[in-house]
Parts: sequence; C-alpha cells; structure tokens
Amino acid sequence: MKKKIIILGSTGSIGKTLINIIKKDLSKYEIKLISANKNVKQLINLSKILNVKNILISDTSTYLQAIDKYKNLNINIYNNLEYFLKKLKNRVDYVMSAISGLEGLEPTLNVIPFTKQIAIANKESLICGWPLINKSLNKFKVKFLPVDSEHFSIWHDLKNLKNYKQIDHIYLTASGGPFLNRPLKTFNKINLAEALKHPNWNMGKKISIDSATMINKVYEVIEAKNIFYLSYDKISILVQPSSYVHGIIRYKNGIIKLIAHQTSMSIPISGTLSDTNNNSTNANNINLDLLNNLSLAKINRKKYPLIRLLNLMPAHHSLFETVLVSINDELVKLFLNKKINFIDISKYMYKFINSYKYKKYKTLRVKKIEDIKNLNDKIRVNIRSLFY
Repeated sequence: MKKKIIILGSTGSIGKTLINIIKKDLSKYEIKLISANKNVKQLINLSKILNVKNILISDTSTYLQAIDKYKNLNINIYNNLEYFLKKLKNRVDYVMSAISGLEGLEPTLNVIPFTKQIAIANKESLICGWPLINKSLNKFKVKFLPVDSEHFSIWHDLKNLKNYKQIDHIYLTASGGPFLNRPLKTFNKINLAEALKHPNWNMGKKISIDSATMINKVYEVIEAKNIFYLSYDKISILVQPSSYVHGIIRYKNGIIKLIAHQTSMSIPISGTLSDTNNNSTNANNINLDLLNNLSLAKINRKKYPLIRLLNLMPAHHSLFETVLVSINDELVKLFLNKKINFIDISKYMYKFINSYKYKKYKTLRVKKIEDIKNLNDKIRVNIRSLFY
C-alpha cells in the first residue's frame, strides 16, 4: 500500500529535498497535497511530475490568479488548508510541515488531527507553539518526528527508549558559522555578504544570519528542552567546526554517544520518512579525517553574545519564547535591508528583551494560538515603528 503524504512548504529547501527523495521511488508514495505561498509555477510542475491532484496556494491574490490561469488543468487548487483536510476520507500517513516562520504554526496545528505522523521542520512553531502542538499530538495520538539535523540525530538514538530518564546530558553541536575564526575586534566591519556565507550548509538568508549570530543554537536548545522533556541545565552547546557530529548524548550509566553524519539534510529528512534504517541516502563512508579532527570546544560567549539569552529564558514555557522569536525576526530583516549593522542585532536584542514591556511575558502561559499571533504582530509593529 502506498504511503499517503502531505507536504506543507513544498518549494523551500526542506520540501525540495523531501520531494527529491520521494522521486527516487515514487511508486511507494501517494502525495495528497503540496503547498507553497506564491510559487505557483513550481507547484504546477511538481503536480505533473508527482501526479498530485491537489495544490494549496497560501497567498490569496496569487491563488485567485492561479484558479483562472490553470482552470483547464486536471488539478484542484486550494487557498484554505482546513477546507481541503475536511474532504479527506482517512488520515494520511505522514506530513512534512516545512512552512518557514511563525506562519507555519497554524497549518501545523490544523493538519495534526489528519495524520498519523508529522515531521516538523519549523523552528518557530516548536519554540513558540510547543504546548499547543504537544497537546494536539497527544489528543490525536500522532507521532512527532524532528527534522533539524541535531534533534533528529539525538531522537534517532533515543527512539527505542521507553523514557528519557536515562539521559544525563545532551550536547548540541554548532559549526561556529562564518565567523568562528574571525577576530572579535573586527565584528563591527562584518557585511551582509560575509554573514550569508555559511562554511558547511547551503541555507536561506534568514537561517544563514541566525547561524552567523548563533541564535539558531538558542532556538535549538529551546527545541531540545521541549522535545526531550529536559531542563535547560541538561543541555549544552559545543562548537564542532565541520558539522560532522550533530549531537552527543551522555547517559547516566557513563556511556557517551556521538552521532555523526555528513552535512546533508537528506539524511534526517529521509529518516523521518521511514521508521526503519532501510532508506538509502547514498551516504558516504566514515570520514576518518573529520572524525580524527573534531576540534570540539566550548562556545565563545563574547563572540556570540546571543547565546546568553538562554540565561533569561523561564524554566516553563511562556509567551516569552514568542517575544524572542519575533524580536529576532525583525532585527534580522533590518540587517538584511541594511538598516542596522551585524553587531546591532545582539545590541538591540538585549535592549528590547530586557525592557519591562517584554519581560512581563515570562509569566504568561500560551493558551491558544491567538495569544502567539497577536503578540507577534504587536512586537513587529513596535520594532518597525522605531526604524522606518
């Protein structure tokens, strides 16, 4: 029987990688829906290649143009995910949720009741909306699959454990980004092109800047706390320049495991698609040169001051996570638009996040998605008004 699949965010890097994996053995899969925000041409092409009868276009004006332009094609074009989901006769087997930014949270929550498994590649959803996601996963008995290479690697090693009480500590690794060996005194001269040039991964602009500032590791620690039900003092970050080691687990019995693989997102994505170890990704042999030169090191907090944000995070989930994500999103946009300098990202982050206006959200719990959406909108308008 074919595995029935929905791909939310089909034209981004995660969606494309998943589709390339599926195309290698298309006979195993039936893709029920692919989605994008505006990239209609790519969706139409994919629908033909993958024999997909349903596509979803999030942007309303683009959707209206598409239903007129492609009305003679034998495909259904949707603008509303919930409307499509209600037409499903049975749950699908697997959903990849890869819509970027906080815009991915609502579709993720909407699709959970209609699937047996969900792979979530959206950091912002897992950080800001985890209480809502976890509640829905439990309610509808849906299996959660992490996609981030670090979390997938750790999850893959832990997935046969009955609980996580055997874990003593988890270490997430960081490459150090493009500025690992750059002198701190020159950080005030960093330009946009330099910040976008990641040494190991080919990523979009936003995630590349987050990697350069290392706030992506702050995000990943928060994700790990949520996914593995650990406290912050049980999770650390280590620099590993080659990105060959993706995670380290120290068990209470003294055993330490290093999980390593090449820097290819096809490995975690393929791993979420299949519960077995049978999915071939044409993985390379063990790279002894890299394995013998891991150069693991503690993180330089003077170079990467945003790592200290973890000291400000409340132990229990709150709306403060949304404050963190929303402020960073706007500051990265300002840097990409050359309105602020690279070092201004961390400077303004601490200025905003330490103000009473935002600190008060540490005590406010997430009760519904509107709490997150309204706060996100409020913060973005607030910050934009200061710079435009």
